[in-house]
Amino acid sequence: MSHTTTGEPARRASGATVPVLAFAGIVVAVMQTLLVPVIKDLPRLLDTSPSNATWVLTSTLLSGAVATPIMGRLGDLFGKRRMLIASLAVMVVGALVSAVTDALLPMIVGRTLQGFAMGAIPLGIGLMRDMLPRERLGSAMALMSSSIGVGGGLALPAAALVAQHADWHVLFYGAAGLGVLAIALTLLVVPESPLRAKGSFDLPGALGLSAGLVLFLLPITKGSDWGWSSPTTLGLFAAAAVVLLLWGLMELRVAAPLVDLRTTARREVLLTNLASIMVGVSFYVISLVLPQLLQLPSQTGYGLGQSMVVAGLCVAPLGLTMMFTAPVYARLSARYGPRTTLIVGLLVIAVGYAGGLGLMNAAWQTVVTSVLIGAGIGLAYSSLPALIIGAVPASETGAANGLNTLMRSIGTSVSSAVIGMVLANTANDVGGVAVPTMHGFRLSFLIATGAVAIGLALAFFLPRRTPATTTQLRASSEEDANLARAEQALAGEEPTGFRGRVLTADGTPVARAKVTLIDRHGRQAGATLSGADGAYALAVPAAGPYVLAARAPGHGPLAHAATHTGDRPVDLDLSLPGETVPA
Repeated sequence: MSHTTTGEPARRASGATVPVLAFAGIVVAVMQTLLVPVIKDLPRLLDTSPSNATWVLTSTLLSGAVATPIMGRLGDLFGKRRMLIASLAVMVVGALVSAVTDALLPMIVGRTLQGFAMGAIPLGIGLMRDMLPRERLGSAMALMSSSIGVGGGLALPAAALVAQHADWHVLFYGAAGLGVLAIALTLLVVPESPLRAKGSFDLPGALGLSAGLVLFLLPITKGSDWGWSSPTTLGLFAAAAVVLLLWGLMELRVAAPLVDLRTTARREVLLTNLASIMVGVSFYVISLVLPQLLQLPSQTGYGLGQSMVVAGLCVAPLGLTMMFTAPVYARLSARYGPRTTLIVGLLVIAVGYAGGLGLMNAAWQTVVTSVLIGAGIGLAYSSLPALIIGAVPASETGAANGLNTLMRSIGTSVSSAVIGMVLANTANDVGGVAVPTMHGFRLSFLIATGAVAIGLALAFFLPRRTPATTTQLRASSEEDANLARAEQALAGEEPTGFRGRVLTADGTPVARAKVTLIDRHGRQAGATLSGADGAYALAVPAAGPYVLAARAPGHGPLAHAATHTGDRPVDLDLSLPGETVPA
């Protein structure tokens, strides 16, 4: 799929851009986690049945699953920053709706609106890819990808503290306040991406995907209540299969589809998305098991008898470790590539769960398990966007990462359903109350280990790519944007810029020479690589004096001053010095 630029000079990303985008991701995670401490009290708080109360959680999951790929595609078409702000704004409205009600239906409406914030994660990753230089992109994407775990780990003890000492509606007011702060910081700090995908929004595709996802995820989340073999559950699964199949056939015939299934079917993209489901499964198991184990009374013989707040603090290292692994990931990936880093992350998760089978006898042991699994999930989650970005065109970054985020959400949904069923079926009935057993906890950890094993098998089948190749082709987001401009300038679509060929002194074309455009303030205004025939093209952000610096392995560097009037292309051949120098 082709892409274009807005035609406006791109603002450079400041040092605060990455922290602000990561903060937006953390806010999304807080929104997801804030009801965890009061889940068991929701029927009483909303004056409804337990089965109806689960819709408060299910509605957020469904709307988030639907919104994630759609907002990613809208971001590719109309601006990722714009759609990021829209996602956060809808979340704020939903949080305020939930904050002022004790009735079930308005609460479900509010939580449904909050689910739209899930689109912020892929949009943030897309903005980073479009704006950041190569040397900052790896660690930035790792932090953004891990923010969902960071926010969840930090929000759990904070939400538990609020739930114990204040009215539970304060949780929603707090989420709304964080959302407003994230919007304000985004408006002040984050520039809009100049990249746009060509084409129009595929409304039929969006409706078809939404229907298919709802039909698929609804029986997963409600299967335990309805019965896994009930006609309703099986009928919805069958309907989902039919709708998604028809949707896929329709998408293959559309010129500008919501999801490019041909790209999605590529080996690297497909295997990465399948591995993402397994990572999502493993991530959610620890979040379901350890808080229950920590809060069970010690009289059970295996419960650790901790308060809600202490339980949250013991699990908090899961998110904190994910955050601290971002710079570690950047170094590992730069040296060995994201495929290897994903494999290492999955191995660490497997060690964490295997060791955790014997580390359930004290609160400090759960902290050790949280740290290990958090480190592995941080590495794995950080690798996923790099693998996706390395396999898709720049114009599809938002939609592709939106689909990958959806795959993680499907993994957590499957994990929630399966582990919930396991814990329910292995529970002891004590005075009419179902008490989870140690057998159920350990069986859950074994299921997580099995999911990691499947993820490892998928990761080993990912194509090998050297870090250098990945860097050249995909890692430099800023160069991708400039290469896009170069393509347009060569095709005559963009009227202003420098263009010509990079040659040796005897007129031989120089392929893959790095040509850098430097403005009068000494800042880089663009960069590109020459083609096989030595041709290059660089768009200029504004009229004025520039320096074009050219360099290629085996040749001396060249700096050429030139002025652009802004009204037509300037044809300028760059002749590298004839003598060779060490590359």
